[in-house]
Amino acid sequence: MKVLMAAAEGVPFAKTGGLADVIGSLPQALKEQDVDVRVMMPKYGEIPDEFTEQMEYMKDFPVQVGWRSQYCGVEVLEYEGITFYFLDNEFYFRRPGLYGHGDDGERFSFFGRAVLESLPKINFQADVIHAHDWHAGMIPVFLTQYRRYEFYEDMRTVFTIHNMQHQGVFPKVIMRELLGLGWEHFHVDGVEFFDQVNFMKGALNYADMLTTVSPTYAEEIQDPFFGWNLDGILRKRSDDLRGILNGLDYSVWDPAKDPLIYAPYSAEDPANKKVNKEQLQEDLNLPQEDVPVMGMVTRLAGQKGLDLIARVLPDILQLDLQFVVLGTGEKQFEDMFKHYGYHFPEKLSPQIQFDNTVAHRIYAGSDLFLMPSLFEPCGLGQLIALRYGSVPIVRETGGLKDTVQPYNEYTHEGNGFSFTNYNAHDMLYTIERAVRLYGDDEAWSAMMHRCMTADYSWRASARSYVELYEEVMEKS
Repeated sequence: MKVLMAAAEGVPFAKTGGLADVIGSLPQALKEQDVDVRVMMPKYGEIPDEFTEQMEYMKDFPVQVGWRSQYCGVEVLEYEGITFYFLDNEFYFRRPGLYGHGDDGERFSFFGRAVLESLPKINFQADVIHAHDWHAGMIPVFLTQYRRYEFYEDMRTVFTIHNMQHQGVFPKVIMRELLGLGWEHFHVDGVEFFDQVNFMKGALNYADMLTTVSPTYAEEIQDPFFGWNLDGILRKRSDDLRGILNGLDYSVWDPAKDPLIYAPYSAEDPANKKVNKEQLQEDLNLPQEDVPVMGMVTRLAGQKGLDLIARVLPDILQLDLQFVVLGTGEKQFEDMFKHYGYHFPEKLSPQIQFDNTVAHRIYAGSDLFLMPSLFEPCGLGQLIALRYGSVPIVRETGGLKDTVQPYNEYTHEGNGFSFTNYNAHDMLYTIERAVRLYGDDEAWSAMMHRCMTADYSWRASARSYVELYEEVMEKS
């Protein structure tokens, strides 16, 4: 089985979010399932020199972007056994940042067509093209123009939604100007979206199968609140939509081998968890007391539940706990944490930055991990927290609901704490429950063990993708 992953970012080459982590980890797990999987992404100027120096030139050819003919080079690099192809055009990709440019519609029109044009030139006839998020959303649409060629006629497409909020919406003038598509595609069952062009909508209508990153999110996006005006298509295509939970790369996130934390520990030998906690408290100038440390590693944005925290932060700081926050984002939330950190230095340590080493140490040194998101397609933080024995406190949405089973004080089952309504006092009550349980050493140790032994590796997810690819190939 030959699969090409097409995505705008991938670890370790370029990253803005969770999409990159998936592209860095899923191919490895698919390879273990005997899939010939390769990855294609733009060659950004921001890719570190250590990788660009290893890339080998393969081919170059012109790609039509509307009426323009643009250069496209293909360079290749094998990384940890996976073949990565990088599409090179310095005008489009050698600039600061991956997205957010005024010509993103043109840049990713080029990317989508270049992916398809490159395949015969690099002699890789994929059975399935697996496109990720809106940046690759036009590939299933463009493929309709290539079906008449024998090389492409049996290729099938899978499209994965990582976040419905970002869809790639551009003025309709790009239909001919950039996309080279006829107006027969500009309708409600094509790419038309409120008289504009929507890259994600094109993929939702044209891809053979659709996936998203957790079973609950697959249900939620069929509802208007989570569907961002595309819920109707998703309900219509619900038979072709699958929710496959993202996994966690256990080669990176393993407290027994993590070189960034203070001391290694495991589910079988968790004693050094306490060493990590005490060292974290010392480094962040918190009193080295035996109270629960609640961590949060997040983008400081409303979507992440920061408005809930804003409503009850003084109440949280009255509890018998310490609160450590790492992240940057909206100024109102940065200022809020700075303000309370100044007035309650023995209770709150705000780290308004992003530092990967500090992130690892917060996961290892915290007892609780807070994720009260408004919506969360899958979520990575709670998976890392589970792995590191930091008991998650989450809102029941998306992947948080799928991975954190609420604690039952009667049966002593569950691996975390959760609340259903997007309500600040429901969150506060749930934090209070977690703090109370921390006082029961036996119950807390059992909870930590359940967290650390839960299996959220990529192995099970990869099997689900292989089954999906087999299903989509039967559509040939």
